[in-house]
Amino acid sequence: MSAFLFRLGRWAFRRRRLVLVIWLAALLLAGTVAGVSGGATNDVFTIPGTESQRTTDLLARRLPAFGGGQAQVVMAAHGGAKVTDPGPRAGIEKAFRELGDVPQVASVTDPFGERPQVSRDGKVALGGVQFTESAGNVEESTLDAVERAVRPAQRAGVQVEYSGSVYPGWQTEISEAPELAGLVVALIILLITFGAVVAAFVPIVTAVIGIAITMTGVTAVASVVDIASASTTVALMLGLSCGIDYGLFILYRHRNYLLTGLEPERAAALAVGTAGGSVVFAALTVIIALCGLSVVGIPFLTVMGLCAAVAVLMAMLIALTLLPAFLGFAGRRVVSFIRLPGRPGRPERTARRTATEPGSTAGAAWARFVVRARVPVLAGCVVLLGVLALPATQMELGLPSGASKPESDTQRKAYDLIADGFGVGANGPLLVVADGAQGREPVERITRALGDLPGVTSAEPVAQRDRIAVVQVVPGTGPSDPETADLVHRIRDERGRIEEGTGAHITVGGTTASNIDVSAKLSSALPVFLVVVVGLAFVLLTFAFRTFFVPLKSIVGFLLSVCAAFGAQVAMFQWGWGRHLLGITPAETVSFLPIIMLAIIFGLSSDYEVFVVSRIKEDFTATGDARGAVERGTGAAARVVTAAALIMFSIFVAFMVTDDPIIRSIGFSFAVGVFLDAFVVRLTLVPAVMAVVGRRIWSRPRWFDRYLPDPDIEGHRLERPGARHTREG
Repeated sequence: MSAFLFRLGRWAFRRRRLVLVIWLAALLLAGTVAGVSGGATNDVFTIPGTESQRTTDLLARRLPAFGGGQAQVVMAAHGGAKVTDPGPRAGIEKAFRELGDVPQVASVTDPFGERPQVSRDGKVALGGVQFTESAGNVEESTLDAVERAVRPAQRAGVQVEYSGSVYPGWQTEISEAPELAGLVVALIILLITFGAVVAAFVPIVTAVIGIAITMTGVTAVASVVDIASASTTVALMLGLSCGIDYGLFILYRHRNYLLTGLEPERAAALAVGTAGGSVVFAALTVIIALCGLSVVGIPFLTVMGLCAAVAVLMAMLIALTLLPAFLGFAGRRVVSFIRLPGRPGRPERTARRTATEPGSTAGAAWARFVVRARVPVLAGCVVLLGVLALPATQMELGLPSGASKPESDTQRKAYDLIADGFGVGANGPLLVVADGAQGREPVERITRALGDLPGVTSAEPVAQRDRIAVVQVVPGTGPSDPETADLVHRIRDERGRIEEGTGAHITVGGTTASNIDVSAKLSSALPVFLVVVVGLAFVLLTFAFRTFFVPLKSIVGFLLSVCAAFGAQVAMFQWGWGRHLLGITPAETVSFLPIIMLAIIFGLSSDYEVFVVSRIKEDFTATGDARGAVERGTGAAARVVTAAALIMFSIFVAFMVTDDPIIRSIGFSFAVGVFLDAFVVRLTLVPAVMAVVGRRIWSRPRWFDRYLPDPDIEGHRLERPGARHTREG
């Protein structure tokens, strides 16, 4: 592989204009197709195999008025007024009449209709809007019309707020600020790392081109496939961070070759042939982990993983081809160092010392300390990560309700108004569908049985047609409360008794039940996901390093770092330790966050494992000194891994400035996971373990050499004098 990558890097350097034209043409083609196709991401979620999804599909077929998205419209009177006063009431009634005329609206529930929904104090009225389409397919023009329709109520002095599965302002606007902030921080880190402006800009430019191709390609595919908006956010985070990191690893090796006297073409080819091997195996590990999300069986997670995997694949291809082409254009300008005021030669002296005297760097000093104090360092790392992981034992999974939104958000305001006026359970009513109910009497029997269940505040039939009826069940607890999940399971467990003698079959659906089913399905899929992803990655890393012990160590280190990241997330977001620091509202852990974290942090941890251990293996192959190789290899990798981890960390942190609690928790969890894995595990725990084990870490069965080819990811053969694949021509 190293020989192939060497030739690829040399070809891209020599044919740099052709390579640049090919990538720019790919960007132009993807952008054109995206523009012509009119594709756009959406938030259409289906959860195949769950009872709530079967209930939704049944309603869509048999009772379409309840099969689409729904919005709760909350009307609140100001001051001492009541919604039942003549002025506010007239405005509310007119608003609901106009809501009934809005396109894509199947029906409206007037709070003053047959089943009045007005709080006891007369301050709050609760109405509903049922759409003909699913939440993701409700047009923006429809939601604009909803806002216009409620103006009569607002003119009458009534406060109007919304909640539900779709409502005006329900989708979070994705800002470009996090990406821009992350790029600025990445540029600063690269300037410090390289001490040269051209060298700092090259990885950023190539990463931006790669992510632009990916994002426009995703937009084009979105014209024929449902792609969730969150998928593009995750793909953007990973594509940008991996693109910069992969470029950084290759460019850093190229810069060092230049400083030791090699010509630019040979330096670029050798950099791709050596560091490029680590990039390939690191990227493949990330891609395997992301594609592993498909085993969960939830379409939007599958699409999210595939989008992110494409972004990482694009980052790898760009680093192996476009980056060496840019190095051809740049020539020796990548070692044209910045002249700092007062210390004009410092960046160049630092770079030359790193290239020619690697043992004199701060990273080498850290590696020597870790090796000397390997036993206490090993124990300290395990204790630290174990303590950080303790809160993870109290993790509660769920999907965020209005209670987790910022206080300025309309869904949060609606949640509080409903909780105060009607009880917290009214924020998450359950829909119990009775299929085969003939006449009113069976429905009434089912309704009475549901109303008698513990934890039910009220049960009331809301629709019946063609042998199918819908009963709305209001729990006594909120939509994210574990007792509400217990109620859903209780109804399902006792359905035989509830439907006995009615001739009907009942199922439980609605947004709250769907959220509960998602959490349960994700929890049950975690073990399968771990076995598949970790197993495939173990095989890949075993092939790369030709030993069983390095992959085992990598997996154990990953488990320690990801559990510690889970613990930090629970403490900050679920327990509320970050309430004042981050301005968050404590809430349950987003149900799909653990499985996404396992995929992404495992992939990224394998990145750093490959980059650090490949340098150690490179030194051990050359010297046979196991403990010395740990010192020298870790020291050689420390500066570039530190820069790469800080770049990825800063990009993830930048996504915490959003108001969306899901994206904020994802950004925080990824940032903590990357920081702990890079600095505590890969640059500290891993070298300590390898120093304790010694050369036995590289032992392998004899059949490895007979049946498994050596991929030579560290490029040792290329750097031997007179190596055949490195000759010019």
